[in-house]
Amino acid sequence: MADNPTQAAPRKDGALDVFRALTRPRILITLLIGLGSGLPFMLVGNTLGLWLREDGVELAAIGFISWVGLAYSFKFLWAPLVDRVDVPILGRLGRRRGWLLLSQLMVGASLIAMALIGPGGGLTLLGVAALATAFSAATQDIVADAWRIESAENDEDQGLLTSAFQLGYRFAILGGNALILFVAGGIGWAASYGVWGLAMGLAVTATLFAKEPVDRRDLSAALGGKSPWTPRGLFDIVVGPFLAFLKTHRTAAFLMLAAISLYRLPDFVMGPMTGPFYVDLGLTKEAIGAMRLSAGLAGTLLGIAAGGLSAIRFGFGPTLLIGAVVGPMSNLGYTLLAVVGLSTPAFAGVLFVENFSEGFAGAALVAYMGSLTSIGYTATQYALLSSFYALLGKFLKGFSGAVVEALQPGRDLMHAYALFFAGTAAVGIPAVLLCWLLHVRNLRLAREMGAA
Repeated sequence: MADNPTQAAPRKDGALDVFRALTRPRILITLLIGLGSGLPFMLVGNTLGLWLREDGVELAAIGFISWVGLAYSFKFLWAPLVDRVDVPILGRLGRRRGWLLLSQLMVGASLIAMALIGPGGGLTLLGVAALATAFSAATQDIVADAWRIESAENDEDQGLLTSAFQLGYRFAILGGNALILFVAGGIGWAASYGVWGLAMGLAVTATLFAKEPVDRRDLSAALGGKSPWTPRGLFDIVVGPFLAFLKTHRTAAFLMLAAISLYRLPDFVMGPMTGPFYVDLGLTKEAIGAMRLSAGLAGTLLGIAAGGLSAIRFGFGPTLLIGAVVGPMSNLGYTLLAVVGLSTPAFAGVLFVENFSEGFAGAALVAYMGSLTSIGYTATQYALLSSFYALLGKFLKGFSGAVVEALQPGRDLMHAYALFFAGTAAVGIPAVLLCWLLHVRNLRLAREMGAA
C-alpha cells in the first residue's frame, strides 16, 4: 500500500465502472457489505433526531443522545482485538468474515430492540439500545474496512472495491434518511426501525458468500509470528499499529491526523439539528423524503462523478482540498433556508449541495485513509484514522441542541437556527488550511523525488 496516497496514481474508476462491474460476484458482495455498514449510521444519528423531535423531545436532549455515535470514534480501542483474535465458533469462517457476521447480526438485533422500545419506553432505555446499535455498527465498520482493503489485489482493484463499497454505503445512507421517511409515514417509526433491522440480512448473506481476504499464516508472517497471548504479543496488539503508522509517516502523521479529524467537522456539528430543523420549519416526512430521493440523490451521484474526475485529473491531494472548501457550503445553505423560511427551491438547493459535497469528498477520503494502512494492522490503523475523522465532531455535536436553545432568547427559533448553521460553517476553515499544507508538502516531496 502506498506510503503517501497523494503520490499514488489517481483512481481511474468511478461510479460507471462500478455499475458495469456489478455482474462480478466479488464487486456485488463488496457493495452489499458497504450497504450493511451504511444502514445503521443515520438511524442512530439524524434520523433518530427527527423521530425524537416529532415525539416532542427537547432539542438539548436530542443533541445529548447523539453522543451514542461516539462509539464510532472510539472503535480504535477494540480494533486490535478484531485484528488479532478470531471470534469463537464464527471464526471458522475466517477472522474477517467471523467478526463481520457477528457484528452484522448484532446491528440487526439492536435496531429491532430500538423499534420495540421507542421514545415511549423512555429515553434512557432507548439510548442504551441506540448505543448498542452504534457499538455493533462501529465494530462492523472496523472489520468491513479491513476486509475491503485486504481483498484488493492492487491499487486499481482497491479503487474499484472502494467505489463499490462507497456506492453501497451511500445507497444505505439514502435509505436511512430518505426512504425510511416514507415507510415511517405509512407504518410508523417503530415498525420502520424493525424493517431496517431485518434488512441487515442482505449484508449477512453477502458475508456468507464473501471470500476471506488474507490467510492467517500470511497475517502471522506479516507480524513476525508473534503470539497475541505473550507479553510481547499483547504489546504489539495495543501499541504496534500506532508505532508502525508513526514510523511510516513520521512527523507528517500528525498533519495527516489533524486534517482528517477536521475534514467533515461542519457536517458532524450541525448533523443532530437538521432533522429537528425540518420539523420546526414545517416540513412533513414525505416532503423531506421526496426531496432527498430527488435533489439529494442527484447531488450524491454528481458529487461522486465529480470527485472521480477530479481525482483522475488532479490527484487525491487537490481533491481533498476542494472537498474541504465545498463541504461547509451546505451549512451556509441551511442558514439561507432558515432566513427565507419554507421554500421548495431553496430546500432542493440545500440538499443538492449537501449531498454533492459528501459524494465528492467521501470516496477520495476513504481511499486516502485506506492507502495509509499496513498489512497485519489494517483494521486497527484504519479504525484509528476513521476515529480521528469523527471523534471531535461527534463530541461537539452533543452540544448542538443546547447551543441552538442558548441562541434563542431574544430571537425567534429560525433566527437561532440561522446563527447556529453559520457558525458550523466557520469551523470548516481550519480543515481547508490543513489540507492546503498537506497538499504543499506533497508537491514539495514530488519535486524532490523528481530531482533525485
